Amino acid sequence: MSDCNAPVEIKSPHDPALMELCSQLHDLSGGLDFQDVTGAYPWPQKQLELCARYGVFRWFLNPEYGGLGWSDHDLTLGYLALSAACQTTTFIITQRTGACRRIALSGNDFARKELIPALLDGSQFSTVGISHLTTSRRHLGQPVLRAEQTDSGFVLNGFSPWVTGAIHADTIVVGAELEDGRQLLIVVPTDSPGVTTERPADLVALSGSHTGKVSLKNVYVDQQWLLAGPIENVMSEGIGARTGGLQTSTLAIGLSGAAIDFILKEGDKRPDLLSPARALSEERETLREILLQSASGAESCGTEELRQRCNSLVLRSTQAALSAAKGMGFVAGHPVGRWCREALFFMVWSCPQPVVNAQICQLAGIATE
Repeated sequence: MSDCNAPVEIKSPHDPALMELCSQLHDLSGGLDFQDVTGAYPWPQKQLELCARYGVFRWFLNPEYGGLGWSDHDLTLGYLALSAACQTTTFIITQRTGACRRIALSGNDFARKELIPALLDGSQFSTVGISHLTTSRRHLGQPVLRAEQTDSGFVLNGFSPWVTGAIHADTIVVGAELEDGRQLLIVVPTDSPGVTTERPADLVALSGSHTGKVSLKNVYVDQQWLLAGPIENVMSEGIGARTGGLQTSTLAIGLSGAAIDFILKEGDKRPDLLSPARALSEERETLREILLQSASGAESCGTEELRQRCNSLVLRSTQAALSAAKGMGFVAGHPVGRWCREALFFMVWSCPQPVVNAQICQLAGIATE
């Protein structure tokens, strides 16, 4: 008898093992929607263990670092499949992968040797605290996480506002800013004195991602954990997830796919649903092709325009699924209600201001200025 817990290597996004994994993730996804007796939402530990067993964490790194070296095209297909099965788990993977890739590609041999093997096999968890360097909190006059350089490392003070899975993390890749405006990326072990991982926020959706604030008070981090910087605009080095700015659009299309497939299935019993379902499906396929072309380097649509179009589709398709489900879809625990709430996440997750402006104008029924 074969061991049902034996590792399974998904060799490509066309491997039947990927659909096997996604089926299991889909079946487990509903359990993330309900609070336990303490009022906390469950962390998808079982889902992440499954992803580790199927080798998902190895997709994103080249063989020289112990990974499988999937191309950007194949990674996009993989994310599309995972995100249609479980948005919470897939979102966590994006943050985990962001940390892994920044460690692996940093040129820091110490950090690579110390962390990458355990991150690839799933025995350790790392995440990122960098949103304050990109879109979150950039409107404030002072950096929320400050760094002071010493002879042997850095002292960090402040907080990172949105860190996914912080209370489960062994390490966090954080971004901080020096007094002169230069920025750095550095690995912070969560057991360092002065690190406080606060209770995760209760979110409109994806609360199971346990995303919340991490505070740092006089946290000393040795120079050996430095990944990048100090330089101006350290994020422009682009050592994050290879799908880059396409990542959020990918997950939006994946979620749209789940909603549209639901409507199509309902259309087998209610032919009046077939026409709108097919129209949404055609739009999804168009955006999917644009996305895959962009991931392969043949961009036919700007990243921000694609993001806005994907945001629009995911909002409309999930609400259409709710309409198709009727009253049952409005009962807690039905997947379409969860999908509608998850779709709202794309309006705020790493959303550039031009995309925000376009969304608001579209909702207001006016042309973008």
